[in-house]
Amino acid sequence: MATVSLEGVSKTYPNGVRAVSGLDLEIADGEFMVLVGPSGCGKTTALRMVAGLEEISEGTIRVGDRVVNELSPRERDVAMVFQNYALYPHMTVAENIGFALRLAKMPKGEVRSKVEEAAAILGLTEHLDRKPSQLSGGQRQRVAMGRAIVREPAVFLMDEPLSNLDAKLRVQMRTEIARIQRRVNVATIYVTHDQTEAMTMGDRVAVLSAGTLQQCDVPQSLYDRPANLFVAAFIGSPAMNLYEGILSDGADSVRLGEQCLSLPPGLTSLEAWRGSPVVVGVRPENLHDAAGQGEPAPGRALEGDVELVEALGSERLVHFRLEASRLHGVGVAGGAGSERDAADLGRGELGAAAASVGVARVEPTSSIRGGERARFAVDVERLHLFDPSSGQAIGRH
Repeated sequence: MATVSLEGVSKTYPNGVRAVSGLDLEIADGEFMVLVGPSGCGKTTALRMVAGLEEISEGTIRVGDRVVNELSPRERDVAMVFQNYALYPHMTVAENIGFALRLAKMPKGEVRSKVEEAAAILGLTEHLDRKPSQLSGGQRQRVAMGRAIVREPAVFLMDEPLSNLDAKLRVQMRTEIARIQRRVNVATIYVTHDQTEAMTMGDRVAVLSAGTLQQCDVPQSLYDRPANLFVAAFIGSPAMNLYEGILSDGADSVRLGEQCLSLPPGLTSLEAWRGSPVVVGVRPENLHDAAGQGEPAPGRALEGDVELVEALGSERLVHFRLEASRLHGVGVAGGAGSERDAADLGRGELGAAAASVGVARVEPTSSIRGGERARFAVDVERLHLFDPSSGQAIGRH
């Protein structure tokens, strides 16, 4: 077992495209690190550089105490699990799992022992004599993991291993993979474009955009304290509502259109933005139906015209129109939307519309209906502020 270190790692292709730029990451022994971001952000390229399947242009990669820049994939002591499983259709489950061990001329008895041990961990004991065509998608994915586990590598690398599964099976396999990784206790780098997958599986999550690391932290900190607009919009579903506001001269409130929200005490370093535009972020779950909570205190409510209410059983999503400019690309459930939207968010580009739609996640008992004007109580203690020029978070507690 070993740590993995990436120090200033970059990848530039011959055509000049810079897929990864100055990536610094340290994955501890036994840690489950998830690389997440939209398509084309460089996460798979970073994984392939660790595996030795892509040459690095700059920087250093270490596995344990060894610099592996010039080592072949076989010499790096890593095992990779691909999204397409890459199983041999003519071999049984046992033969697929033990293939690399037989290739290494390991004694048959030892191969059988290791295969049976891996099968027990993965819940495949009863399927060892079956062919891949006789297995479900989830079972085939576990066979691919078993092939990696029996090698007892220093590092596991997983490239979107659940992308070929249906939605229900993906949820089940998220739990399975996390459980298996904790049992074998090997440093793991897991690539996905699904932010929900990243947040539920990773010990830490590294968010990438355009080949650059945006933030790396434990999932809850990414959610509670996004470092910039890209992370704020990408992490969370529905996405954070992001609006252009004007900070008061006293830096104790912010104006959104004709409405005003108080700012909590304890925000720092806001002097440069007094009387100037800022980006205000509020997550849907920090907006509540004011009718069910009593009249909010001044500066702790917003009003908007309701366009649509989605009843989801355990909650309602209220889509409302607020008279305040909103950032381009925001409003797509599940994240920042397209890669272009995400790039716009990272640069802090502001929308020109006089009114824009927001989302509130309210209680299932809420009586808010479409076509009405609704009043929302705001958890102002959980407001986020960003510099509209750089996109960086400001005024953090």
